[in-house]
Amino acid sequence: MMTDPIADMLTRIRNASVVKKKEVLVPYSKVKMAIAALLVREGYLIAAEEAKEQRHPMIVLTLKYMNGQPSIRHLGRVSTPGHRYYVKKDQLKKVLNGYGLAILSTPRGVMTNNEAIIAQVGGEVLCEVY
Repeated sequence: MMTDPIADMLTRIRNASVVKKKEVLVPYSKVKMAIAALLVREGYLIAAEEAKEQRHPMIVLTLKYMNGQPSIRHLGRVSTPGHRYYVKKDQLKKVLNGYGLAILSTPRGVMTNNEAIIAQVGGEVLCEVY
């Protein structure tokens, strides 16, 4: 039984990038698809597509490499099911002096910390990427 599907997705991405896989399959959910779309938009992944050919819907993530190295150097879960981490709009911070990003679940949807600062909303910090 899996208690944290988002952490499972992040671990699959980390493990696949370590062994230099081209693609990785992740079970589908709306939140995971939103996180994957953010990672594509920010340039950490090449593509994220929904695959329905399987018995259960999956997300196919195409990993990105630069000079043979994964473009994602760190992908860590911040808020867990046992310890939720929420921030107010005034507490939002830059990750790695602006070189990285935090992914938040806000009342306006899943967005990066930079978008949340502009939109003046807080929320649950799901993970950090750099």
